[in-house]
Amino acid sequence: MPTSHRIRVVDAFTDRPFAGNPAGVLLLDAFPDDTWLQHVAREVNHAETAFAHRLPEGGEADWALRWFTPATEVDLCGHATLATAHVLHTTGAATGPVRFATRGGILTATAHEDGSLTLDFPTAPCTATDVPEGLAQALGAEPLGAHSTHGHVGDLLVELADEKTVRALAPDHKALVPYARRGIIATARAEDPARGYDFVSRCFFAGLGIDEDPVTGSAHTALAPFWSERLGRTELTGLQASARTGLVRTELHGDRTFLTGRAVTVIEGELHA
Repeated sequence: MPTSHRIRVVDAFTDRPFAGNPAGVLLLDAFPDDTWLQHVAREVNHAETAFAHRLPEGGEADWALRWFTPATEVDLCGHATLATAHVLHTTGAATGPVRFATRGGILTATAHEDGSLTLDFPTAPCTATDVPEGLAQALGAEPLGAHSTHGHVGDLLVELADEKTVRALAPDHKALVPYARRGIIATARAEDPARGYDFVSRCFFAGLGIDEDPVTGSAHTALAPFWSERLGRTELTGLQASARTGLVRTELHGDRTFLTGRAVTVIEGELHA
């Protein structure tokens, strides 16, 4: 008989179902082999599926956490970490701050009384670089400038003329693959900050099997320092302008970036595999 596992789909960086970024979440007793984890992620078929198991008390972390896209394991994922923390707190599996041991280092998630969660992630510094030849054609818009992101992110961040241009992008996803280790972050200043956000972005990761990621927490570890320098504030709110949309509040603390958002469980059931 197949083994049964409780599985949930959680929409992250949103306060309502069918928005934000959906992630599969499985709490396990231990990690099965990588082939099984990849099969489950492919079956769930969301941008990421998170797998977590409790660690022995007294260590530097409380839970081990891994993330898989339908195609591969990734080094850092914000929305699936937020989704996992949401499941831990709403099911009573954890109380107070939760420390995750991951390929991206020790990451902490803190729940607040209003239902939001804050992730403590490493900042991804940005370095100005030349706009690669052919990028504008693949992206479908002429960048104002390009920046390489470092650490576990490895994206190419490109600034575009305005919010309207970011929203209207219809890139050639396959053509974007050669331009970054992970993917492309397209961003611009918000047209009207009175709407509740300071900048917009969209993220394209065809090389990871994700043409467009709905809301990318890890990308905001690069967007936070990028826009904080330009806007002169360490606390900002980003809108990821995908079809689903989502809000990420960022707070820059040197080599750490706090990412705050909400999450909702939309599906809960049994995985028989």
